[in-house]
Amino acid sequence: MTEFDRRSALKSAALGVMGLAAPTGSAAAAGAGKSSLLLPAPATSAAFPWKRGRDNQRLADRGDGTFLNPVLSGDRPDPAILKDGEDYYLTFSSFDAYPCLTIWHSRDLVNWQPRKAALTRNIGSVWAVSLIKHEGRYFLYIPVKAEPRNDIYVITAETIDGPWSDPVALGLHAHIDPCHAVGEDGSRWLFLSGGDRVPLSADGLSVAGAVEHVYDPWRYPEDWDVEGFSPEGPKIHWHDGWFHLLSAVGGTAGPPTGHMVIAARSRSIHGPWEQHPDNPLVRTQSLDEAWWSRGHASLVEGPDERWYALYHGYEAGLWTLGRQCLLDTVEWGADGWPRMTGGDLSCPLAIPQGGAAVPHGLALSDDFSAPLALGTRWSFFRPGPDEAQRCRVSGGVLHLAARGTAHRDGSPLLQIAGDPAYQFECDIAIDPGCTAGLLLFYDDRLYAGLGFDTARFVTHQYGIERARPANPHGAQMKMRVTNRRHIVAFHTSGDGGASWQRFDRGMEVSGYHHNVRGGFLMLRPGLYAAGSGEARFRNFRFTALDD
Repeated sequence: MTEFDRRSALKSAALGVMGLAAPTGSAAAAGAGKSSLLLPAPATSAAFPWKRGRDNQRLADRGDGTFLNPVLSGDRPDPAILKDGEDYYLTFSSFDAYPCLTIWHSRDLVNWQPRKAALTRNIGSVWAVSLIKHEGRYFLYIPVKAEPRNDIYVITAETIDGPWSDPVALGLHAHIDPCHAVGEDGSRWLFLSGGDRVPLSADGLSVAGAVEHVYDPWRYPEDWDVEGFSPEGPKIHWHDGWFHLLSAVGGTAGPPTGHMVIAARSRSIHGPWEQHPDNPLVRTQSLDEAWWSRGHASLVEGPDERWYALYHGYEAGLWTLGRQCLLDTVEWGADGWPRMTGGDLSCPLAIPQGGAAVPHGLALSDDFSAPLALGTRWSFFRPGPDEAQRCRVSGGVLHLAARGTAHRDGSPLLQIAGDPAYQFECDIAIDPGCTAGLLLFYDDRLYAGLGFDTARFVTHQYGIERARPANPHGAQMKMRVTNRRHIVAFHTSGDGGASWQRFDRGMEVSGYHHNVRGGFLMLRPGLYAAGSGEARFRNFRFTALDD
């Protein structure tokens, strides 16, 4: 069966599940005559409408035994998965957002519920971690980009919900993407970017030797459009007498066809490693596909004893949403090699059987009737040691002490939104000397938003202040931001939302992403308070809009 035939069969099966007819006759013939790189347009929201959950957010679980990727939308890069009995735990790279390394829980690999953040102290920009359980104890190995130098840290806990220990630096300054592995002889290792590894002590809390090079990754053809070789994201899995090593090459972003998943295997943790005959296992081949830059995969056995892969990818044309978490199906061939079978992931796939669905996701709306949900609903950008002390919730009001002069130095409160279109609004009141408002934030040098002081609005665009027109509402107003696939509008109200006035500056934010700015982040909705005094926020309401 050719790759086109395989993907067409998958698409036909999915259409059958949905009660739709697959292309026949001249349409099928036209498709069969095309290159295998050019599949039907991946308009998943049109062909397979989304089921909606809290705040009208997209749900992967379609309610009919199938799911549609992503399983976790928004910026959920570099998934690190742990199977622990009937439970699955998952966390992601979090970069400069804190509290971070929120642990997600599932029993069916499709429905995921957030629990607690494992790391609350800012130790730098957190990249791809390794989450494992060894001899009854949980470990997180955490690579960090920081000044004065990078390092890899380890934290441990007796239960998945913590408390987690203080971070311990391992003194590994030249590598990222650690993966914990245990050899056939019981030895403990961290496999690292670039095909390297380092031995660990018996307790896993320090290195026990020098870094060594053990694996030369498979090379793609030189005429492929990629960002760079960049061997990264090693993941070690044991299956049927083999250690399987999955890696990512081709660069994380850049051309949508760059990032990919490759594999190798060995009978011993010490090698030698033989390359998968069908490398790459996953690669975006066409801009017509639903998901771009797919890579950084982990394998996991599902509740049905079948195998699956979790990896990340950019939704086509939506780099601003960051790298979202995708679930692929895996088959083990007669030759003992794993192969991904979900095609381009534009169609529904069967939910793994045998596991129970937990309540999925979380509401982004917040009435501030409970303590601020830091690490799940909200996070600070690059916070100082006392950042959480800026927040106080009382009587349905978030009191946020002002800091800095603008978003660039004020550590805004941010969320992860996973829908291409949404709006959010809030009642805001300020002290004299305070400027506050709503924003769309990539990082401290690229953001957009609208704020106000008692006399004037302040607009932010491209990460700079643009204008300060007169504010007719004074020290209190209701504010709304609408983002419809990068077209942004602002509205304000001086009467609590009984009437709205459209603000006289719209924006287009499709360029607020990694390929423009770097940093591997996403465009996040949020709120801020700068200057002096405090701002008071009530009735924060987020609503995803039907796409």
